[in-house]
Amino acid sequence: MKFIGIIPSRYESSRFPGKPLVNIHGKSMINRVYEQAKKALDYVYVATDDERIANEIKQFGGQYVITSKDHKSGTDRLAEAIKIIQKKLNTPFDVVINIQGDEPFIEPAQIKELINCFTSDETEIATLIKKITNPEDIFNPNKPKVIFDYQMNAIYFSRSPIPYVRNKEKEHWLKSFDFYRHIGMYAYKTSVLSKITLLERSKLEIAESLEQNRWIENGYTIKLAKTHFDSLGIDTPEDLQKALSLIKKD
Repeated sequence: MKFIGIIPSRYESSRFPGKPLVNIHGKSMINRVYEQAKKALDYVYVATDDERIANEIKQFGGQYVITSKDHKSGTDRLAEAIKIIQKKLNTPFDVVINIQGDEPFIEPAQIKELINCFTSDETEIATLIKKITNPEDIFNPNKPKVIFDYQMNAIYFSRSPIPYVRNKEKEHWLKSFDFYRHIGMYAYKTSVLSKITLLERSKLEIAESLEQNRWIENGYTIKLAKTHFDSLGIDTPEDLQKALSLIKKD
């Protein structure tokens, strides 16, 4: 199978405008994401709607495509980008990996874990999960939880604690059940990606504000892979300062 990584990247952000271009120990955030992705993939593109980001990618010698400013989600931007790239290269890709543009220290091994989900022809969509070790994470709505079946297919994603552990005090839940949280990196069969972007927003998606529930409600399966690596997303200037204090210079 032929894989490609695409990094959706917007300049405008309500919490952190210009985030892709911030300097992280001498390199822009988007540069660092791109470099990490290239360690795992032969084909990596940035999908952006902003010339400032495009110019930065030119500077470090990366590949990019310009997409519409009207996309409501990174998934929509991804779907447009892969059409442009396949036409440009005259090459079909079997699987598209959505790499978050605000995770400059993403582990290439995580990308490989997603790729391995497609050893089965039945895999339509894949994403990562990590076992929760901090009891507070179970009740943190900003860290979505997931439950899954014996074939490692997702049943449901929620910002609430799932499952509810009956007859146990909440401080003992983590000792009574293995909870998993979602690590937000996705891979899609290209044919599936073009279909899911046409779906109307679903009730469960709107209720939880979690796009992946729309796909489940519409009958698509999401294969899960367990990872030991955490994600370090940067959503705000405060997140950036925290990351800079944790990460050593190159």
